[in-house]
Amino acid sequence: MESVLGRYRNLVILVGVLFLQVLGLATQVKRGGGNDPESTRLIRIWAVGAISPFERALVWGENSVSGLWHNYFYLRGVRAENRQLKDQIEHMRLDQVRLSEDAAQARRLQGLVAFKEQFISRTVAAQVIGSSGSDLSRTIYIDKGENVGIKRDMAVMTADGIVGKVLVVYPSVSQVLLISDQSSGVGALLEKTRLQGVLRGTANGEVVLERVMSDEQVPVGETVLTSGGDQIFPKGLPVGTVSKVGAGKDLFLNIKISPAANLSKLEEVLVLVEKQERQATAEDNVHVRAADILAQRLPSVPDKPAPDANSATGAAAGAPKSAAPGPAVKPASPAATAASPAAKKPPMANASTGSKSAPKSDTSQTPSASAPPKSAETTAPNSQPPANESSPQ
Repeated sequence: MESVLGRYRNLVILVGVLFLQVLGLATQVKRGGGNDPESTRLIRIWAVGAISPFERALVWGENSVSGLWHNYFYLRGVRAENRQLKDQIEHMRLDQVRLSEDAAQARRLQGLVAFKEQFISRTVAAQVIGSSGSDLSRTIYIDKGENVGIKRDMAVMTADGIVGKVLVVYPSVSQVLLISDQSSGVGALLEKTRLQGVLRGTANGEVVLERVMSDEQVPVGETVLTSGGDQIFPKGLPVGTVSKVGAGKDLFLNIKISPAANLSKLEEVLVLVEKQERQATAEDNVHVRAADILAQRLPSVPDKPAPDANSATGAAAGAPKSAAPGPAVKPASPAATAASPAAKKPPMANASTGSKSAPKSDTSQTPSASAPPKSAETTAPNSQPPANESSPQ
């Protein structure tokens, strides 16, 4: 049997020649014009069009496999991790409640003790203009002095931490003793353990924390703050961190401190010129009792009604009339004193005479009964004597 190539040999040769011609034209012809720099040959366009479907299929398969891994196989342990995180959240909530109660108690105790706290009120910026140049005395000089209010023993610091204190003051220059000097001394405490000690310098320029007992546990890297006991630096300023802890002498630890401020590369410093003292007060949020809240919300009992306006007006008008005649109505006169018993007992006088004037006098006394007692006694002698004079008839 004759092969296909043998039977269609001429056709195959023709197709091959045509393909080679088209391929040659595709390598020569460019899309976009011959002078266009962004023009592309047709052979490149055809190659990209033929290969791009296979690339899309490959990328889609890779994304599918990656999504299946990250969304299913990789998340198999998320449930256990979620359970652990929930437990941690519950423990943190309990710790938050305990800390809030401790903070409230601390504020209450702070208000009871009523001690004073110092705050930085005003500072003066100064530039370092020189140093002592001696290993025995580690001091620097700044370009501010008495002219701006700087005095001896004022604290000097930077944004990173404390530097030292003012040693000598001149009119326009001041000398500052660094904390790395042997004669310096700063009250300091550890941030977490709250252990207090004295910060001093050594002969080789290191800074150590003294007066900490050897039975205490001081971790390396703990932050050291000022304690405020030296009355120079306010409490809470950064001093440095613990770099090394070793056994010292006389039952004390040898704690080396890495200063927070770079004492060898000081350029600008701040001098604490004024400290503000504020007395500690109790907590601002005062707890209100439930009884007080109910008393504010529930309706209260109305007040006692005021006396009648008409009776008060009549009593006020009757008082000047009784006082107008003069001697006849004075309280010290005998006539008024003799008439007052009869005015106080109108029923008995009317009963003995049998006259019908008793109801009239009783009704006349009714408006004055609601008036104050003083006005009733004043008007009674003026209204009753005519009734008593007519009774003997």
